[in-house]
Amino acid sequence: MASLTFVVVGVLGNIISVFFFLSPLSTFCRIVRNRSTEEFESFPYISTLLNSALWTYYGVTRPGSLMVATINGFGVAVELIYVVLFLIFAPPRIRAKTGILFGVLDVGFVAATVVVTKLVVQGDQMRINVIGLLCAGFNIIMYVSPLAAMKTVVRSKSVEYMPFLLSLFVFLNGAIWTLYAALAKDIFLGVPNGIGLLLGIAQLLLYAIYCRKPKSSKTSSDEWKMRESLIVSSSSNVQVDQNQV
Repeated sequence: MASLTFVVVGVLGNIISVFFFLSPLSTFCRIVRNRSTEEFESFPYISTLLNSALWTYYGVTRPGSLMVATINGFGVAVELIYVVLFLIFAPPRIRAKTGILFGVLDVGFVAATVVVTKLVVQGDQMRINVIGLLCAGFNIIMYVSPLAAMKTVVRSKSVEYMPFLLSLFVFLNGAIWTLYAALAKDIFLGVPNGIGLLLGIAQLLLYAIYCRKPKSSKTSSDEWKMRESLIVSSSSNVQVDQNQV
């Protein structure tokens, strides 16, 4: 029964994770249609690519964690497409910035992590702990990124810049992985997802308080940035640890 519970929760988590990875599709359809990245920032996608790459390495390193590697490998492929589209359609200055960040973080940092943990860190369990700590740290950073959107909601007394469905799935994503972490007794999953769960609850409470105020008919570039921040911070958290399945 315990194994079945892990499998069910893991599958649900993967379904939610796939949704998160594909959430920015509308943004990139707009970029391709307009052949311009406008005022969108590439860093959220670069950081999500880094996070997915680290979790893929974690899944490959930890025995019994195939689902970690597969779902995050899918995330790496999707986020890489997003970054490539930025490199194609961004103006020269943004393209150069994106290329530098991609090279330093997604290539350099990931390569350094693999080399150091392989050659310097001794013992399989210690290596798993070091990689897991890095992954948890990046997830916490990404989970707290929507705080800017929440601040905007309180200041403007409007949820115009914090879409309900994205807030809902921040909550669901945090909840499902907090449950899984409790069952698996995995602190690397539990800490960032517990924070994500609390922030998801806070976002839903803010939405309930301020949702009655009418939205303006015009979507500003600031709104798109807020939506982008919420999407990416949510999609970053796609871990599944099947070591105890």
